[in-house]
Amino acid sequence: MKVLIVLTSHDKLGDTGRTTGFWLEELAAPYYRFKEAGWDITLASPKGGRPPLDPKSNEPATQTDQTRRFEADPEAMTALANTARLDSVAADDFDTAFYPGGHGPLWDLAEDTVSVRLIETTLRSGKPLALVCHAPGVLRHTTNEDGTPLVRGKRVTGFTNTEEDAVALTDIVPFLVEDELTKLGGLYSKIGDWEPYVVQDGLLITGQNPASSGPAADALIKLLPEALKANA
Repeated sequence: MKVLIVLTSHDKLGDTGRTTGFWLEELAAPYYRFKEAGWDITLASPKGGRPPLDPKSNEPATQTDQTRRFEADPEAMTALANTARLDSVAADDFDTAFYPGGHGPLWDLAEDTVSVRLIETTLRSGKPLALVCHAPGVLRHTTNEDGTPLVRGKRVTGFTNTEEDAVALTDIVPFLVEDELTKLGGLYSKIGDWEPYVVQDGLLITGQNPASSGPAADALIKLLPEALKANA
């Protein structure tokens, strides 16, 4: 099985003067789930090369066994330092795709036409796709073949308004994931802040927050063989 993990290239947290990027746990936890499943992993980002890491995701309070394992893993760190440019890869070359969050995707991947096309092509080809935390916001411009919003009528989740408020970035981010998915007609649901929560609707898997990234990967690992069998 071949999985494409799509990371942000955006490193500016609005006009705050602070940096952002991808959230380490949301890469590390799925990365090792996929490795242990025997999958072939490719990392990509809009600009290619090393994507920016949200520094807050690597503070002692947010580190996990998986993040420490990732940072001590030469193979993983080499892959991270050499992500492919997103416009150089094709959905047809992968069985599935996974989008980690962090605040960065709200600025670049949410507006990236290459990412939009990748998501639409993946799902229209009968392949599953998973996005966690802020990454479900990347669906904002994706559509069905009839032009309606991709998430309309679909069960979805993503980073909640209260979680955004808890990190004091409600007025900094370009949009709130919960509000955007709801505005687009998604059947948005959530549970308590920071609790793992994954929603699956057909081929689309979404996770609420960093703690949901490993469970979202597990759901994708379970779904992919079923999807490929149905597609055969």
